[in-house]
Formats: sequence, C-alpha cells, structure tokens
Amino acid sequence: MPDASAQPTTAADRAIPGPLAGYTTLGTGGTPARIVAADSADEIIRAVRAADEPILILAGGSNVVIGDDGFPGTVVLVRSRGLHVVAEDAESVTVRVEAGEPWDDLVAATVANGWAGLECLSGIPGSTGATPIQNVGAYGQEVAETITGVEVYDRVDGTRRIIPAAECGFAYRGSIFKYGDRWVVLSVDFQLARSPLSGPVRYAELARALGVEVGDQVPLADARAAVLRLRAGKGMVLDANDPDTRSVGSFFTNPVLDGATYELLRERAADVGEPPAWPGADGMVKVSAAWLIDKAGFTKGHPGPGGTAISSKHTLALTNRSGTAHTADLLALARDIRDEVHARFGVTLHPEPVLVNCTL
Repeated sequence: MPDASAQPTTAADRAIPGPLAGYTTLGTGGTPARIVAADSADEIIRAVRAADEPILILAGGSNVVIGDDGFPGTVVLVRSRGLHVVAEDAESVTVRVEAGEPWDDLVAATVANGWAGLECLSGIPGSTGATPIQNVGAYGQEVAETITGVEVYDRVDGTRRIIPAAECGFAYRGSIFKYGDRWVVLSVDFQLARSPLSGPVRYAELARALGVEVGDQVPLADARAAVLRLRAGKGMVLDANDPDTRSVGSFFTNPVLDGATYELLRERAADVGEPPAWPGADGMVKVSAAWLIDKAGFTKGHPGPGGTAISSKHTLALTNRSGTAHTADLLALARDIRDEVHARFGVTLHPEPVLVNCTL
C-alpha cells in the first residue's frame, strides 16, 4: 500500500494521512491507499490524471458511506472555493460555483443577495459539486430547477466541458453523474431569480412553520430561517454536540410506486393507517419511507449494533450515535430496516447515499 504520509511534490499532490472517517459526516470509513487535496478545478484535473486507479472524488462527505476497509486507490479531496456571476439581466442572475464551495455558504449568499431559488435547500451539509449528482432536494425545491449546466472533467476523452442541464438526466435523487465515475464535477451554474421573495412555498410542513398557505411567497430570509429550524429539529443540521447529526441525512429514498403496487401497499397497511403519499406523473405515487420504517417497528431512537441508532428526531436518519461505530454496524441496521419493511409491506427501500467499497 502506498505511504499515505508521503510528502507532497505539487499543490495537487498533497498527501494527507488518516482514515476516511475524518472526512465524512457519518464518521466511519477506513484508510485509503492515498489521499490528495485539490484547491482548484485545474488541480482537481491534474490530481485525477496523475492518480492511480481506482479514484474516489470526495468533498463534503455528507452523502457517502465508506467501507471499513477504506478505499483501495486514490481519494481526491475537492477543496476548490468561490462563486462569480457569469450572466445577468433585470430578472435573473446566473452564478458559477466551484465544486468544493460549502453548499450552505452558497445558499446564505444567494439569500443575502436577493437571489431566489435555493432558499428552501438551506442547512444541507456537503459541497456544491455534490448537489447535481443526486439532484439534491428538500422542502419543495430541488437543484435541477435552477441548474443550467455542470462543468465537468470527462475522464473518458480527457476534456473539460459544460454539460447542459437537459443532458444531466436529472430525476428524483439521481442524475447521470450518480452511478459512474466518468465525469468529475468542477463547477455548477445556477440561474436564480432576482427577487426579495421566495418561490411559491410548496411543502405543507414549511407553509405551516411560516404561518402561510401552500403557494404563498415569503421573504427569502424568512424561508431560510424556517427551513433551518425545521432541519435542526430533525437533527439534519450539523452540530458537533448533537449525535443525531452524525449521519448522512436521509438514508433511504421515498419509494416511487406504480398504481397497482401502491394499492397493494394500502391493503397491507390497512391495520396501521393510510400511507402518506404524493401522486406523480404517469400514475406513479411517491410514498413516505419514514412512515414505512416507523410502522414496521423501527421508531425514533431505535438502537442498532455497535453504537448505531435511528435518530431520536427523524426515522430516516441512521446515526453513528456512539461516535465509535463501524460502517458494518450501520449497514447491519439498514439491512434490518430494509428487510422488515419489505416483509411487512412488500416495498423495497433503496439507499440515498453513495456506498463506497461496501454493499447493503
């Protein structure tokens, strides 16, 4: 195994010792063969070109579960920062944001500048470059609504280019970037409205917190503050003093079912109530994973092996509550939940985070 403490020779080849647990919000993950840091798009490209295969691109570490054996190749830490306006008119502004820019710093800046479109995504941990990968969304907004293009390094042909939003394959918590390593995200372009008011509030829970009706608009700062309060109440805002935040946020996505499967679910759930659901296109129905987990017997605070637990605030978050758990412990808890939900309701839950050198 290469020496992870070797002295760097260039800015893009600064070797950093230590296990990957220190670079993730979950706090688990073993030691890789090598870690290097990159502070700009050019450095990211150079690091990727120079690295031995396989390669893991890691930024905020908020949506990744890394195996206890670490990673058998080079980890490139994305540490690029900054944003600048690349286009504007009387009604909108397009801002280009470096991949390593902390996401909530960006959201705070857009609210402060009177740029609407990201305010309901406040408090989400991680980096900007990660947001198009899983089409980050919360409280009625998702990044696909404002992204106009994603600048990438194409590892297949060695080129640097911008992929238009229409070619990104955005879907519910997914994109062309999520299940492959061809493209390395370098920056993201967002087109935002010049407005002191939020977009129409779409999420009922947020509307109640704001004291408005669904469809109303509120000052940007009010929307951001309400979202931060709601997320903090669910342990979804990073806090070193709150073990519930030692997680990857929601571990499972909300299942999207066809009409027939949804009706079967309703029949199997008749003794515990009506499954919360939201109709979608083509007769598809999205149902609440949190409800399924709870009704399958895994309530808030449910303990798992090795000091893991379901968050005491939110059933969708699986936590390294003790701070000393291993990835294997967390995955064992996740498997128990997945298998029991399937046995009870006939619905299969799928993980939202990216699993690296481990499987569910």
